[in-house]
Amino acid sequence: MKVKIPVLVLFLASLTFFPLCGRNKQSGGLTMKAGVLTVGMEIGYPPMEYFDVDGKTPMGFDVDLAKGLAAKMGLQVEFVDTAWDGIFAGVDTGKYDCIISSVTYTEERAQKFNFTKPYVANSQLLVVRKDAAVKPKSMEEIKGLRLTYQAETTSDTMATEWIERTGSKVEVFEYDKVMNCFDELTLNRVDVILVDSVVAAEYLSRPNNPYEITAEVSNDEVLAVCLKKGNSALTDALNKALDELWADGTLKSISQKVFGTDVVLVSSVR
Repeated sequence: MKVKIPVLVLFLASLTFFPLCGRNKQSGGLTMKAGVLTVGMEIGYPPMEYFDVDGKTPMGFDVDLAKGLAAKMGLQVEFVDTAWDGIFAGVDTGKYDCIISSVTYTEERAQKFNFTKPYVANSQLLVVRKDAAVKPKSMEEIKGLRLTYQAETTSDTMATEWIERTGSKVEVFEYDKVMNCFDELTLNRVDVILVDSVVAAEYLSRPNNPYEITAEVSNDEVLAVCLKKGNSALTDALNKALDELWADGTLKSISQKVFGTDVVLVSSVR
């Protein structure tokens, strides 16, 4: 969601939900709770993170990634479902060890937080209804349209900066959840969504979906695990675990499971 460094890699898997309970001080300088990697996540962003039909079990790309990372580190995993607008404050104040929730690496964020190596390539897409009268092929062509995106995400930042820079007249609708954006498009209450490619893939893969991608308006984003600034020990451990998941083929397997294809990318960083 959520850039300006080389694209890296892509992957995912499924996982058990452990209820949140009391915490101790960091054990061995690694995690807040002995034997557990506590992960902040906004569980409402399919296919990256969402609840199963039971409404309780987390699933998705980032969920499976967290499970794989924790396993490589010999830890259990525990999720803290957190609203996106408070997710960075949560890692800063020690509510969880890290954020694994489709976080886009940006230079601005890197001034305030630690980041692991990137793990997913992402881009920004324009999505409309298949029967739309207007199908914009660029940001320039959304002038005069009703635009929606999830608030406080990369989509929000991109749209806001573009509108301010160009002075374009666009009717904007912000929502706390990306699913609300797609609901509004389905109901013809908006004309176009600006959204992450990893999320658009989920909605456009559904049978008989009414959506169509009309443009890729940026392709320089990567997602990474976000940690409190200065937490080098855990950052290094997570990077090591990422390398192991890459080397043993787990990332490729997760990619095929979630997206039905191998979307793991080789990067010069590795």
